[in-house]
Amino acid sequence: MTGTDRTPLAVFERHESNVRSYCRDFPVVFERAAGHHLWDTSGRRYVDLLCGAGSLNYGHNPPEIVERVTAYLTAGGPVQSLDLHTSAKADFLERLTSLILEPRGLGDHVVQFPGPAGTLAVEAALKLARKVTGRTEVIAFTGGFHGASLGALAATTSPLLRGAAGVPLTDVTILPYGDAAEPDPFAALEHALGPGAATPPPAAVLLETVQGEGGLHAAPRAWLARVRELADATGTLVVVDDIQAGCGRTGTFFSFEDAPELRPDLVCLSKSLSGMGLPMAALLIRPDLDHWAPGEHNGTFRGHNLAFVAGSAALDHWTDPHFTHHTTELTTAIRTSLLAITEALPAGAAHVVGKGAMSGLRFSTPAAAEHARQTLFRVGVIAETSGLGHVLKLLPPLTMSLTDWKEVADVVGDSILASASEAGRP
Repeated sequence: MTGTDRTPLAVFERHESNVRSYCRDFPVVFERAAGHHLWDTSGRRYVDLLCGAGSLNYGHNPPEIVERVTAYLTAGGPVQSLDLHTSAKADFLERLTSLILEPRGLGDHVVQFPGPAGTLAVEAALKLARKVTGRTEVIAFTGGFHGASLGALAATTSPLLRGAAGVPLTDVTILPYGDAAEPDPFAALEHALGPGAATPPPAAVLLETVQGEGGLHAAPRAWLARVRELADATGTLVVVDDIQAGCGRTGTFFSFEDAPELRPDLVCLSKSLSGMGLPMAALLIRPDLDHWAPGEHNGTFRGHNLAFVAGSAALDHWTDPHFTHHTTELTTAIRTSLLAITEALPAGAAHVVGKGAMSGLRFSTPAAAEHARQTLFRVGVIAETSGLGHVLKLLPPLTMSLTDWKEVADVVGDSILASASEAGRP
């Protein structure tokens, strides 16, 4: 940094595009991170309940993963390899299959690495579904967020993002999502996919079992089962976007494990798949659907070997019964803490929403949620709002101890109560 009239924030304001967003809500410069903490350049410590929008399920810089990545680099392992075979990729594929896919009945699925971002996994899934079925239409749902590239954006319902497309977003029908907030989501499903539907069946149904950016709506098991039934009856593929809800965020590795009837044909993964926030995405494909010709869908950064190494290390957690037991305990503790907060607020002021460690509070107004977010940041807690701004979303790392969560929950509760009190003053 040169000169005396430039602050750290001025660098970003001068040189970075207006499109930046999270930094506007948290206007400090971070320089160190560990576990569930971030430190800014002044040395102030923050509790991170944003966790890279779900890409840091194991916390910042987990030592056991950093050690493996560092050792790989020190040994001179290739970092970029397009889709060439590497030992790092082989290790990741073998461990993902044996530790995660086979125990969950997905052991025959093949893996496609479409590139570094979740939206690329969605793009690949939609393109493949259309290729396999010969159909063009896709069904998606209100509140869905699947990415900002044009194919995925057509299935994303955010008006802000859709308005920036600059071209028509077509070949996707948006239906009501299946949670209790909709009056009759079953009726919309039946009308679109049931016997006597007015339109031809689609190539795919694309859904999140828990909507992260859409406001922590969670789909009921019965609705997910009906999606599968109607899809089977019409030859429609079921695509689950588990980019934010997967990798343990809801308490199990996949968010749909407690809805075995869903049986997705294609599963999109990203965010915490690499274990420490390195860019990585994958598409799990039922083997009879792997109709790609070699090179038909590609990307330069589909061979990110540091992400393979980190992802392999992260899978060690899922061989540790202490970790899986702790995840169950933590997700229960989160829900218990949030329920206690709502009970301390005026009746109807907020409700607990979401699932597992992907939970939060839905306030009666966006202003109340935003005020709570700002109050938390003032006391050193980073969290975001989602949906239409009504929901305060909390994404603590799965590795946070119960003691640490209790301390954080007390701060969150006190801050939200203070926020509600301030908002009620004339």
